[in-house]
Amino acid sequence: MCSQSIHLDNLRLLIVDDDSDTRQILTLLFELEGAEIISVASAHEAIEIISNFRPDILISDISLPDEDGCSLLPKVRNLEALKDKWVPAIAMTGWASAEDQEYTLKAGFQKHLCKPINLDELVSAVTSLVNSRQYVNNLQMC
Repeated sequence: MCSQSIHLDNLRLLIVDDDSDTRQILTLLFELEGAEIISVASAHEAIEIISNFRPDILISDISLPDEDGCSLLPKVRNLEALKDKWVPAIAMTGWASAEDQEYTLKAGFQKHLCKPINLDELVSAVTSLVNSRQYVNNLQMC
């Protein structure tokens, strides 16, 4: 499955993708590494569960049935329940052009990954975001 071993104990991931197979694969992948996962099929569902779940990282498809993932991201970051917390995000999309990548990065995503998703690349992206968050948290403690 994935050759890179990570340990993401207690990391909270919110996965938003309308493809049920993708949600199942990503849930299994990250649960095996100790992360706590909630996966949903729409932007509306993501907004509904945010206040109770408070994710550490958002992994979102861009082409969702009810809303563009790029318009979902600012809503997630602006929710009252998360105002004391900045949520990094990874875009997963079939949009593969340089312009598409520029669009998602300008929308606020930290990473842009093209479908079909390479699991090693996704794990690396999550690990990178976790490491950068830990670095920032350590700086704030000094």
